[in-house]
Amino acid sequence: MEPFSDHFMEFHPIHGTNVRLDYSGTQATRVESFANGVCFSKHPLNPGEIFLIEIEDKELGWCGHLRIGLTSQDPKNLDVVPEYSIPDLTDQGDSWVFAITRNHNKITEVDQEAAGEGEGRGHRLGRGEPEEQVEVEENSKPKAFFTDSHLFVDNVRIPKDKLVGRSRPGRFSHILDDLYKTNALPPTARRSRIGVLYVPKGRGLADMHIIINGEDMGASARGIPTVQPLYAVVDVFAATKCVRIVQVEYGFSSLQTLCRKAIQKHIVHRMAIDWLELPEALKHYCKYE
Repeated sequence: MEPFSDHFMEFHPIHGTNVRLDYSGTQATRVESFANGVCFSKHPLNPGEIFLIEIEDKELGWCGHLRIGLTSQDPKNLDVVPEYSIPDLTDQGDSWVFAITRNHNKITEVDQEAAGEGEGRGHRLGRGEPEEQVEVEENSKPKAFFTDSHLFVDNVRIPKDKLVGRSRPGRFSHILDDLYKTNALPPTARRSRIGVLYVPKGRGLADMHIIINGEDMGASARGIPTVQPLYAVVDVFAATKCVRIVQVEYGFSSLQTLCRKAIQKHIVHRMAIDWLELPEALKHYCKYE
């Protein structure tokens, strides 16, 4: 796909009544109740551009978790922001929203057929069935300099370094980081990173993909019209209390990033960086602080 310039991602100033944004517009917190937490991206997404968020905080006692998807409804044209993304927003049409559950798996073709009658509405991401094993020929895999450092979603290439959640630095951070990488932790856990994007499929249509901790969950919605701009939808719902936007760089890695990767390659785990004779600022950068 054609490359596009990076721009700073923010939440739209129009959002649910229980949402409070921080000064940068990149952190959304639901301050009360369990609903009215619907947020939108400030600008429409470009094709292949991921809107990536990290779960910052949770609230016990509620049933349900984060919801994420796309809408072609311009937030500034809404008479009122719906109380729920599912079913309120999806019932208005031109919105595709999925609920992220503790037990998720990739969307399969069978799931798509079963959900055919509910096109344009929200659905639960994954239904717990065992994933069908599909053999992929070695020659069909992308062979490029970026293969190991990027996630490929059809013809879209996304840098992996920001996609996977990371624990807060601590004694067991190296163990927790591996759990995020292998998706062993629930996607609803604190520090999990979840993103949404759409991939054009020709004739003015696109497929929506949801990425959880660096893993593509498959095409969760197909045949989405791209005639109108598509905004990301994030519903800070129930047990999900606070989310933060993670900025993704699509260009070549900076010298700082390359140095960080070289340092990380030669250490046992992230906390070992403290033992190196490096400037404190560089240590913090290498630990993603």
